[in-house]
Amino acid sequence: MTKHTCTLMHCDTMVRNLLPPMRAEMVLRLVRKQGISQSDAAKRLGITRAAVSQYMSRKRGAGEVVLSTELDLIIDRWALAVVTGESDINLCDVCQCALKKI
Repeated sequence: MTKHTCTLMHCDTMVRNLLPPMRAEMVLRLVRKQGISQSDAAKRLGITRAAVSQYMSRKRGAGEVVLSTELDLIIDRWALAVVTGESDINLCDVCQCALKKI
C-alpha cells in the first residue's frame, strides 16, 4: 500500500462522509451496550437529547458505510472513551483505518 499524504480536502471528505455514521453507531453502543441514558449520553457528548434520539433512530448519521473490523473496534474504543473520559484515538487513526479498505 502506498503512503497516503494527508490533505485538508481528504480530511474534510472523511469528516463529512465517515464520521456521522460512526457517531450514530457509537451513540447506539453507549446507550444499548454501556447502559447510559440518552440524557447522560447527550451531556457527555455535548449535544442535545434530541440529537441522541435522532442518532438512535438513524434519522441523523444514516450513511452507507460498511465498518471493517478495525473501524468497529475504534467505535468501541470511542464509546469507552466517552464513558471513562480517556481517549487514545484521533481522526488520523480513523482515516488510516478507512484507507485500508480503499
